[in-house]
Amino acid sequence: MVSKQLFFPVVAIFFCLPVFSQTIEKTIKLPEPELKGKKTFEEVLLKRRSIRLYKDDALLLNQISQLMFAAQGITAPWGGRTSPSAGATYPVEIYLVAGNVEGLKPGLYHYIVSSHSLVQKASGDIRKMLSLAALKQKSIEKAPATIVIAAEFSRTTGRYGERGIRYVYMEAGHVSQNIYLQAESIGLGTVAIGAFDDKLVKDIMKINQDVLYLMPVGKKSSEGEKHD
Repeated sequence: MVSKQLFFPVVAIFFCLPVFSQTIEKTIKLPEPELKGKKTFEEVLLKRRSIRLYKDDALLLNQISQLMFAAQGITAPWGGRTSPSAGATYPVEIYLVAGNVEGLKPGLYHYIVSSHSLVQKASGDIRKMLSLAALKQKSIEKAPATIVIAAEFSRTTGRYGERGIRYVYMEAGHVSQNIYLQAESIGLGTVAIGAFDDKLVKDIMKINQDVLYLMPVGKKSSEGEKHD
């Protein structure tokens, strides 16, 4: 249930912001990901932090490509991915809420694993609405983009029953950490956010899968921010 404190601002913002409209699906082929970074794995582990403040700079399409690949990219001829999955059931779906990304119009995009591409599902900048649905967390509103980790639980529970619920949450954690490490390796920052109103986020995005994480991402700003 939405709290009264959250309900009224959310209603107001739905009336004030431009309409977030469904659109004809448009496919954007992403650049091929780089498979060798400039930092060692140990350096990336050492420097990984949760970053909540970002510069106003736009993200580049090649940076989005790296982040999508880290989340769910294919790494084996048979379809194996960057993140492990119980029984290779792969319940996770990755979405991108783009606000300030070169080469992408503001809107909602779905990552297509098989072709390493994005499909635009809807147009319009929903960062402020998404921020309100996440208890007014400014990192989502200010970041140039937010990666949404969602899941179709039935893909895993269909094989493993109730135990599969645990496996899906485990997999979401693997994906989130991959995004953290990839962001650090290419000079970006992110934070894993789990505090949000589930129904509001799904309604804003107009998706059926369950949303598990919101991960705003951008160039790091060091304005007195504490990191974890």
